[in-house]
Amino acid sequence: MRNDSFESKYEVIKVEKTTAPEGLSGENWYLYVIQKGDLVNSIMECKKTGSLKSVTAHANEVAEIINLRNVRGGRK
Repeated sequence: MRNDSFESKYEVIKVEKTTAPEGLSGENWYLYVIQKGDLVNSIMECKKTGSLKSVTAHANEVAEIINLRNVRGGRK
């Protein structure tokens, strides 16, 4: 039996400047995208304010948390 959680991990594939979500203001918004391997149904897109450095660090932390949950057996 294959264990895909070890073969393919969630990774940040993009962090880029974007506009604020509808109803919110500000100019320091970034879009980050997390994906597992090349699975198109595993793409997560999120927006966050901050600097490029802080949003990239946050996105990497989110990807790591997701990967840890998968290794431990998923949600409870």
